[in-house]
Amino acid sequence: MAGKSQKGRSRRGAQNSTNYSEQMVPSDATTKGSLSDVKHSNAGANGLLTQSESPGTKTEAKESEAATSVDRPKQGDLHLYPVSVKTLGGEKLELQLNPGDSVMDVRQFLLDAPETCYFTCYDLLLHMKDETVHHLEDHNEISEVADITTGNCSLEMVAASYDDRSIRAHVYRTRELLSLSTLHASLSTSLALQHEATHGTSSVDPVKTEVLELDGLGFMEDVAASLSNFLSSPSKEIRSVESIVFSSFNPPPSYRRLAGDLIYLDVITLEGNKYCITGTTKFFHVNSSTGDILDPRPIKANFESTTLIGLLQKISSKFKKAFREILERKASAHPFENVQSLLPPNSWLGLYPVPDHKRDAARAEEALTLSYGSDLLGMQRDWNEELQACRDFPHTTPQERILRDRALYKVTSDFVDAASNGAIGVISRCIPPINPTDPECFHMYVHNNIFYSFAVDADLEQLPKRHASVNNPKIEGSINSLKNTDENDGNSSCFKVSNGCISESDGSNPSELSGATGLPTETQLAESEQATYASANNDLKGTKAYQEADVPGLYNLAMAIIDYRGHRVIAQSVLPGILQGDKSESLIYGSVDNGKKIYWNEDFHSKVVKAAKTLHLKEHEVLDEAGNVFKLAGPVECKGIVGSDDRHYLLDLMRVTPRDANYNGPGSRFCVLRPELVTAFCQKAEAAEKTKGKSSVEEEHVAAPDLPNVADVNDLVEDKADPASASDSQFAAKVQKNETLQECGSTPTASSCQEIYFNPNVFTEFKLAGTPEESIASCAIRFSLEIAADEENVKKATQYLTDVVLPKFIQDLCTLEVSPMDGQTLTEALHAHGINIRYIGKVAEMTKHLPHLWDLCSSEVVVRSAKHIIKDVLRDTEDHDIGPAISHLFNCLFGNCQIVGAKGANSMQSKTQKKENSGKSSRGQSRWKSGASERKNQPSYMSINSESLWSDIQEFAKIKYQFEMPEDARARVKKVSVIRNLCQKVGVTIVAHKYELGAAAPFQTSDILNLQPVVKHSVPVCSEAKDLVETGKLQLAEGMLSEAYTLFSEAFSILQQVTGPMHREVANCCRYLAMVLYHAGDMAGAIIQQHKELIINERCLGLDHPDTAHSYGNMALFYHGLNQTELALRHMSRALLLLSLSSGPDHPDVAATFINVAMMYQDIGKMDTALRYLQEALKKNERLLGEEHIQTAVCYHALAIAFNCMGAYKLSHQHEKKTYDILVKQLGEEDSRTRDSQNWMKTFKMREIQMNAQKQKGQVLNAASAQKAVDILKANPDLMHAFQAAANSGGTTSSSNTSVKKSLNAAIASEVGAHPRGRGVDERAARAAAEVRKKAAARGLLIRPHGVPVQAVPPLTQLLNIINSGMTPDSSTNNEEMEVANTKVEDGNLSNVQETATEEKPKLDKEDQAPVGLGKGLSALDSKKQKMKQKAAA
Repeated sequence: MAGKSQKGRSRRGAQNSTNYSEQMVPSDATTKGSLSDVKHSNAGANGLLTQSESPGTKTEAKESEAATSVDRPKQGDLHLYPVSVKTLGGEKLELQLNPGDSVMDVRQFLLDAPETCYFTCYDLLLHMKDETVHHLEDHNEISEVADITTGNCSLEMVAASYDDRSIRAHVYRTRELLSLSTLHASLSTSLALQHEATHGTSSVDPVKTEVLELDGLGFMEDVAASLSNFLSSPSKEIRSVESIVFSSFNPPPSYRRLAGDLIYLDVITLEGNKYCITGTTKFFHVNSSTGDILDPRPIKANFESTTLIGLLQKISSKFKKAFREILERKASAHPFENVQSLLPPNSWLGLYPVPDHKRDAARAEEALTLSYGSDLLGMQRDWNEELQACRDFPHTTPQERILRDRALYKVTSDFVDAASNGAIGVISRCIPPINPTDPECFHMYVHNNIFYSFAVDADLEQLPKRHASVNNPKIEGSINSLKNTDENDGNSSCFKVSNGCISESDGSNPSELSGATGLPTETQLAESEQATYASANNDLKGTKAYQEADVPGLYNLAMAIIDYRGHRVIAQSVLPGILQGDKSESLIYGSVDNGKKIYWNEDFHSKVVKAAKTLHLKEHEVLDEAGNVFKLAGPVECKGIVGSDDRHYLLDLMRVTPRDANYNGPGSRFCVLRPELVTAFCQKAEAAEKTKGKSSVEEEHVAAPDLPNVADVNDLVEDKADPASASDSQFAAKVQKNETLQECGSTPTASSCQEIYFNPNVFTEFKLAGTPEESIASCAIRFSLEIAADEENVKKATQYLTDVVLPKFIQDLCTLEVSPMDGQTLTEALHAHGINIRYIGKVAEMTKHLPHLWDLCSSEVVVRSAKHIIKDVLRDTEDHDIGPAISHLFNCLFGNCQIVGAKGANSMQSKTQKKENSGKSSRGQSRWKSGASERKNQPSYMSINSESLWSDIQEFAKIKYQFEMPEDARARVKKVSVIRNLCQKVGVTIVAHKYELGAAAPFQTSDILNLQPVVKHSVPVCSEAKDLVETGKLQLAEGMLSEAYTLFSEAFSILQQVTGPMHREVANCCRYLAMVLYHAGDMAGAIIQQHKELIINERCLGLDHPDTAHSYGNMALFYHGLNQTELALRHMSRALLLLSLSSGPDHPDVAATFINVAMMYQDIGKMDTALRYLQEALKKNERLLGEEHIQTAVCYHALAIAFNCMGAYKLSHQHEKKTYDILVKQLGEEDSRTRDSQNWMKTFKMREIQMNAQKQKGQVLNAASAQKAVDILKANPDLMHAFQAAANSGGTTSSSNTSVKKSLNAAIASEVGAHPRGRGVDERAARAAAEVRKKAAARGLLIRPHGVPVQAVPPLTQLLNIINSGMTPDSSTNNEEMEVANTKVEDGNLSNVQETATEEKPKLDKEDQAPVGLGKGLSALDSKKQKMKQKAAA
């Protein structure tokens, strides 16, 4: 019972803390409120969206219903009830509420509604049908208070009294409402508004519209210049008041406090009048103060209001008008553009020219309060209690799970935001350490109930170690000095800085890490690696894994990793009781001294075992130093602590997956396998076991190659001695898998026939039961076999990575099933497949035949290596040198910077010397050097030049990633993409203008605008919504649109309630909803959903993220589907700009985008431009993928269709023949796509023959008719003169057109023949786009358009038609065929075309996947356009 009441109390506390945090943080007031509960605001905002985008009214109405679903995931079960709200201003609003909605949902809606957005301090009363009145508390659900299903219910806002906190929150809210800085307008929105303003709502003929030309092939010819086009100028502020600042009369004197005065404000209106405003517990009024003496009397009786905005409207008419304009501006924007992103990405580009810095007293007030993430008013938030209380929420029903997930997401996001702000304070020395007597590198900090400690970049120590010698005395000296330091200060936390508070409180032996001389080298290195970057990353991943396992009664701390100014800071919530004295008995599980002494508790162990089953970890036995045997279900160094709140906490989860058997050497203690790999390996092995159990003995041998755990035991054991050779020899071992299957089957394993579990402590220095140290021989034999089996399982998983996963990943890259655009998407793709970044060198070696992939991998290696070196320099840089240091390092990296003097001879030597001179510096924590003797006259960064920096990068890449950089790597690197990637990883913001990257020093100090923290976190995601999305994707792939729409809508509804709209998963739902609507033919609805995805991606991923580029491309295709080609091309222009920044011009996605651009130009009759883009796409694909790649075939087919539109059937046949040859070689003759290509060849050949026959027939007939015409003209001399003049002008035009086309075709043919031969493999791209183009282009060529062609028929032909009406079809055919290139064919009533489209449609839907890059799901575009054109024709 006590537990239950505690949960309720904790829940209320968590909600209340959320409320005041929302109110008190001025810049994020709307942000966090909106993110916590948005569904009603979206339902209301969707009304605004419906007004601005009228085509999607029906779709938006459906979606608003879906968005308000709370406790029932099924859309059909939604029950919404009308409830009216009486506002403080007297207006009435109508809400649609669900009984499961919370009061916070209602408050959030009222916060967003224009009529009530400036009311912050009020109570809500619920009036029932039976005239009873209920007071609603913020943490209540409406169903807990009353039953609104009875109907006739109403809400009333009642003014509440202000206090110090709420009145300040009201002032912050007022300032926020008067600023447009919270409005993040998307470029897509402004483009649509401009288009609507220019063309109105009436449909405009795309042929007659001046369509913009994409300059320089869409920014691809000069990528550096495109930087200046990236950022649009911010929206102009609407001035409503000169200033609102806290008066210097504050705080109110005691006698005025007793009269109710809380705050004084100085306000200057636009009219120039100055007022002193008093804020009391009831209202705001203008007092009579004029000079330096406070006069609290009201100046006028009517100059008072319950809100500050209400008072300002009374005293300033200009304010009233401006405030109305501000509300109208916000209302006209997309509702998602008003919602703040909770954890926005860092922008690597800043506005150019740099905006003027203007006076802002309010901004100055906020900046002067150095809070670093803490709340200045009221007590600090207890992050740990909030987090654990949210985890204790009930979660049996869907509604309970949504509430729990929402609370967890909100608290964790707030923690990450506060932790990143606190880390800045720690690194800026504004927060004092809790152990100031310890060495500075081991300082720990507590601020805002968050514990901070430093991590160390151990990778950099390998550079001088490898460069000098294998046994560098510096490394040993630094380790010994660390151990001596630890022995002297008696605090083992030095080596476990990430959990320093835990080690400090465990009360174990003060000199537990001293006397390490007798330990193996690996043990010494292991101890020195406890606080490395790798261990911090692994700890974060392990914490996230245990959070997702969600075992009742087992808790983890909130955690975040912040990189800033070269330092890595680990932030954790404070363990309860850890700062309140010695709690030595609280450690009940695991070890704090690397296995010397192990603690164990049965109750704790049972919980760990439950989590271990989910994580595929095996329960196993280990020995401590005294030889005692303990059963563990996790890594030895994990720690089980009982907090003062009696909860069981599991910490130090740095190895929750087994160690990578390919990396067994010293220093690779934390080289573990990724959890995605472990999951995939176990799933495939279990599936294979099931298949094996049902099949016969013969079938077992057939299935053997697919088993991930069928490696030869003896081979693996032999390879164990040489881990490097093991990974290479495993590729050759594939052939022997069938022979070794039976041998492996007889080997004892931990998996039996059901599940596979891994021992996380194999291949480590820890003593496992069964090692030679154990005394009992019989047990030793038994356990030795078990340990061998455990090691074998880990080896099999590692071999599965190198033999199966890596080759499959390379194959996916080759087939463009996976198409990373930049370093971030490459990293995500590797991790999604379970591949660690340390294998990127191997991936680069295996993709040498694909230039764009090799460039991408090598660029990522360069960036990651440079990041470590730059951060090391920044750690030693003084505050005033940060800007010059970054610009100098960028010049060394991207320019040719030479240092005059002997100091810059070798950066490696200077670095080694520097590190040897300072023992602490080798730990990467020499941030604060005391004593003038250590400070050099010249900053340390000035000793680096281009040669030394690139030499360090090459050395680091070789050591860390086993990647041999070529000699010309410096010249081959894509500079803009590398600059972007490096800025994002280090947190640098530079000015967005064109950089002369060929210059010796392209960067100036003034180009460096900011240095921001880069944060890694474990904010939870909603697993239920992810499952719905995955199921919806399967339904969509099978063509079940209705079911897919329902599933995606359910996921969208759940995610909106859990995370709010600004989340990447919500963007995914919007994208899939857009696809479903698009396939269903609702183009307008698809545009609305796609627009949402675009806004979310811009805000959550970044303006230039590849997903944002894809969003712009999809928007373009959807607009094109509505015949708004000009708007579509503007979106394509933006997409190409973003692609040029992220990937550069050489990428298959760029080629696929070019095909889509060509399709649009082709549709509006600009064939010359379309051919230019198609030829460029063909060049790129042949160079990047190879001449025999399926993507190259797509380009040839698109060109064939383009020539078909021009009537050049011979060229069409030639290009389609190349398409057919490639498809035959790659897919075989029986593939449906090959047969389609063959049919196209026949069609083009037939049209060529028909055209030639018509030409010959036309010549014979024209000879006879011409003679007849001459006879008539001779009889009528006046007619003859008139028609001769007209015929001369018309004939000249026709012949010139023909000659132009012939020369164009000849040029194109020669260009095709001159392409350099590329190297490649693969398929997938804009296949769907090409197919749609194929049908759309061919549509007008099968029968002749009725009526007069676009170009006038030559007058002589008109005369011949008059004379010889029977010859009209034959004589006019030639002209029409020759002019079809300049005709926009829009005849939708073509019988043969419809038959062809009907024939090919099922194949397209079944065979084709979404094209790489931008063309997502184009198969329905053709039919949609057909319908629209038929309507237009009717």
